Amino acid sequence: MTVLVTGAAGFIGAYVAKALSARGERVLGLDSFNDYYPVALKRDRARALGAGSSFEMIEGDVADQRLLEQIWREHAPTRVVHLAAQAGVRYSIEAPRPYMHSNLIGFLEILEACRQHQVQHLVCASTSSLYGQNPVQPFREDARIDRPLSLYAATKGANELMAHSYAHLYRIPTTALRFFTVYGPWGRPDMAPLLFTRAILAGKPIQVFNHGQMKRDFTHVNDIVAGVIGALDTPPAAVDGTAPYRVFNLGRGEPVDLMRFIELIEEAAGRPAERLYKDMQSGDMLETFADIGAARAAFGYQPQTSIEAGVPALVEWCRNYAWPEP
Repeated sequence: MTVLVTGAAGFIGAYVAKALSARGERVLGLDSFNDYYPVALKRDRARALGAGSSFEMIEGDVADQRLLEQIWREHAPTRVVHLAAQAGVRYSIEAPRPYMHSNLIGFLEILEACRQHQVQHLVCASTSSLYGQNPVQPFREDARIDRPLSLYAATKGANELMAHSYAHLYRIPTTALRFFTVYGPWGRPDMAPLLFTRAILAGKPIQVFNHGQMKRDFTHVNDIVAGVIGALDTPPAAVDGTAPYRVFNLGRGEPVDLMRFIELIEEAAGRPAERLYKDMQSGDMLETFADIGAARAAFGYQPQTSIEAGVPALVEWCRNYAWPEP
């Protein structure tokens, strides 16, 4: 049987494809290799985390209905890990249309393919950004998510609603995973961990928003991958007429002061950062803090990598990677 991993050249997707292949799964990757950040990084990532002989990558758009029809006709995937999306809170303010195309139309095409081919389980990526400025900490999956601070978060909230409707109508077992600030080697260069690391290593200033008064539930990519696979292996069942649908937070469950995270990068880089303190940016959240009790109870999710271990490894990888020109 084949697992389709969309966004397989992306940060989390490449790690998930590798982990699935390593345990003997046949993995089919789909990625558009768009230029939101350097395509060369995506291609290098896909090669470095290449899943081996049991992995095949298809280059194409998840919103391409004909392509998805061809994929099911030729490969007949029975499970789907849908990680393809236009990511980024800030970019969604500047360029909203790619979010409509990838996150809404693309997700609809995945849902339709899952419906038509009766997949055994759909696991899809959501985001901690849905919680907005919810004052109740830690964030629980049953908190209201109807006050998004960015279009990106709004599209992910729409994805969860769309997924629930398909799970209800067509009994497609579906799990949505809300990721919390994922970092690690081969990460996204638009996110703070690598923005800070690259700048500090190069002796360039970093922009610290809200004057550093923020907290994030930084979660290492290896822990996220363990959560994705744990969820994939535990499809939800319909109980008492409910939809076979669940939502889980995947974070570390330990919010970290932004300044502490920067200090760890400085220590690993062996040099201090030149900090440019800025006001809060539109769309940003003050704090993220995941309640991971539901995932722990459902499939034994238990993060293993502390920031004290994860940050130095990130800095070392960043130091040694030959970054492509913008």
